[in-house]
Amino acid sequence: MTLIKSISGIRGTIGGQVGENLTPIDAVKFAAAYGHWIKQQRNKKNYRVVVGRDARISGKMIQNLVMNTLVGQGIHVINLGLSTTPTVEVAVPMEHADGGIILTASHNPKQWNALKLLNEKGEFLDAVEGAKILEIAESNSINFADVDSLGKITKNDAYIDLHIIEVLDLPLVTVKPIEQAKFRVVVDGVNSTGGIAIPLLLERLGVDVIKIHCEPNGHFPHNPEPLKEHLTDLSEAVKKYKADFGIVVDPDVDRLAFMDENGEMFGEEYTLVACADYVLSKTPGNTVSNMSSTRALRDVTQKYGGAYEASAVGEVNVVKLMKKNKVVIGGEGNGGIIYPESHYGRDALVGVALFLSLLADKNISVSQLRKTYPNYFMSKKKIELTPDLDVDAILKEIENKYQNEQLTTIDGVKIDFLDNWVHLRKSNTEPIIRIYTEAKTQAQADELADRFIGELKAIANS
Repeated sequence: MTLIKSISGIRGTIGGQVGENLTPIDAVKFAAAYGHWIKQQRNKKNYRVVVGRDARISGKMIQNLVMNTLVGQGIHVINLGLSTTPTVEVAVPMEHADGGIILTASHNPKQWNALKLLNEKGEFLDAVEGAKILEIAESNSINFADVDSLGKITKNDAYIDLHIIEVLDLPLVTVKPIEQAKFRVVVDGVNSTGGIAIPLLLERLGVDVIKIHCEPNGHFPHNPEPLKEHLTDLSEAVKKYKADFGIVVDPDVDRLAFMDENGEMFGEEYTLVACADYVLSKTPGNTVSNMSSTRALRDVTQKYGGAYEASAVGEVNVVKLMKKNKVVIGGEGNGGIIYPESHYGRDALVGVALFLSLLADKNISVSQLRKTYPNYFMSKKKIELTPDLDVDAILKEIENKYQNEQLTTIDGVKIDFLDNWVHLRKSNTEPIIRIYTEAKTQAQADELADRFIGELKAIANS
């Protein structure tokens, strides 16, 4: 069982020992640290924090602990109840709140939960802010309010609807053509809040929706990471109901993947590629994704005369570079769409609306659409090293060896060759180097990964 404290929040498994798992005491401790940090940010009388959760079995318990901790600090809480990560992100500025907390462990299994922390813009905290909260949590400096100054909790169930309205109002979301196309779509909501939000959005767009695993009870019917091997039910349903395509999201609805009309994966990496293709065709500009995302986004961006740049892995790093480069769309290859016209956070609702607008615009099937994009294949492997080895030194040797190639070293070492690339990253918690590769065929991607595993082992053993 595990408790992971990082700059992006705290996540862990429910139950077990305090300090080693996400126990009630740990939830209170880190909620209190966040509340203390919120009150440090500005000198004001009233503080407000938006709190929402996915449908995990532990969600209600953790949310009540978090909300009442904030109340004990004199902070008013807007309780969204069952919600999505992007919905909470949208709600924070709408409420003129000082921050937000989402109770979700994203794609992790049901025994996990987490506190994801937002600033007053509804965006994830940066490294400096996250480190400060971890520091506060280990200090004895947290103060609580007296009995006459306690906060209060206000329930607001409207925000999924408000979020949908915000998506439908986006200029590039073409509601009428989507309605006229009369799409039939199967939705796999992995028995979490995507089973609420995605069908509601589709129904507002005139889509014929078939729901599977859309009961928000937290009993995930399959591994909640939206990968091909977990989605046999969706594939069978798409074919059975002769749907135009299938949609699957992760439990907190910030990752999005599609399945074509034949029950085949569109490719999670290509969710962003397709949405960017549509946005760039209407509003040419620049794009950003992280270093481990497909090169196809670069190709599509350059087709429209824009510039592409890769950030370090991590949503906060993607957003920072997106703002710097004034991009029109960006995100991550794990199905995370970040569309600044809406907000700076991964949002499956925005992704669904843009994808439907693209299909209505092109009037082709999803399988035909996929054939219009460059074909790349990825391999994701890792090498475990003994704890005494200096991982940084090993990566430095690789960097020196390939110094005449196109190198990026802002997050491990990425080497861009002419027809493929390799990205080597060390784990922050284990003596592991992760190896990501992409090439024109799966065999070439696997071969490139195996080659670098061999080179890393040779350096480690030298």
